[in-house]
Amino acid sequence: MRKPLSSLERADMERIYPYYGAVSIVDYVDDFIFDGEYLLLSEDGIYVVDENGHPLLQHITGKFWANNHAHILKGKSGFNEDSLYLFLANTNMAPIVTGAAQPKINQANLKSFSITIPTSEVIENFNALIQPFFDQRLSNEAEVKKLESLKDLLLSRLVN
Repeated sequence: MRKPLSSLERADMERIYPYYGAVSIVDYVDDFIFDGEYLLLSEDGIYVVDENGHPLLQHITGKFWANNHAHILKGKSGFNEDSLYLFLANTNMAPIVTGAAQPKINQANLKSFSITIPTSEVIENFNALIQPFFDQRLSNEAEVKKLESLKDLLLSRLVN
């Protein structure tokens, strides 16, 4: 479902939904192809993994468009997106990075990456333990957006 949009295609769009690339928001577009909670894992470029081999991840909630430079992940087997984020963020994935000039984690290597799945009781307890922290993150992000809107409103009134 990942679909790249050129800057020319995005130029005339209304800026509503975030358009994500490998490591960040690249632009805003007038449509979305994903709605919900997802992880985006960098697929290629110099920012595939950090100096410790940990993948570069984005934890996304809401409506957005993602280009073809990020793998779109959902939790399963007891992992929700929060626990999957913490697991992946602390896992050395350097062994599955290919390419010397352009580092890449291709889909085949990502799918073949083996992990140990804890018992359902352990993962349920872990999910319950971390949930308040991720809920607070969402609350903080919403507050930041409100404050940014307020700042823009106040600045526009100050200038006028």
